[in-house]
Amino acid sequence: MRRFLPVVTAIVGLVVVVLLGVAIGVAQATAQSAQAPAPKDAPPDVPDSIQAPAGQEVVLYTHASGSQIYTCQAGADGKFSWTLKAPEAELRDRKDKIIGQHSAGPSWKLKDGSEVTGKAVAHVDSLDAESIPWLLVNVVSHAGNGLLSSVTTIQRVHTHGGKPPAEGCDAQHVNAETKSSYSADYYFYAPAK
Repeated sequence: MRRFLPVVTAIVGLVVVVLLGVAIGVAQATAQSAQAPAPKDAPPDVPDSIQAPAGQEVVLYTHASGSQIYTCQAGADGKFSWTLKAPEAELRDRKDKIIGQHSAGPSWKLKDGSEVTGKAVAHVDSLDAESIPWLLVNVVSHAGNGLLSSVTTIQRVHTHGGKPPAEGCDAQHVNAETKSSYSADYYFYAPAK
């Protein structure tokens, strides 16, 4: 038994050294990943007319799902048509967690308290003819502090659905509302740091 004691002691010592090395390696890797910035989303591939301005980078990506709300209105020419009243959608992050809302304005409000309102400045037809266009939106106002505080530009891309009905808007249905389900990706840009 005495002959095996030094061998057992050596083996136990070796196991302790290996386990200690593994624990130190895991701790270092965890510390490095905690310090590393989150990977940034790449801008989507879009036509030039809705490209974000030079010198801006994506600071937030969200996926929206909800409705485009339309009202039946008479135009200046007396013809009736469905007119966009407002979007109504939930905003989700890449992990499918609800992080905010998209509503009239158009505005985007996150749960962190930050909010922006924008104005569409360019659009292109969706790749899907049955879907609302892709947009470039300039931010015109900010509220609160959070992820949207420095956002200056927004892109709406990868739209699915959301168009108004082809019929049903006439003199008998003035001010009637209808909702059209849609989904889209929104990319939020701020000046590059």
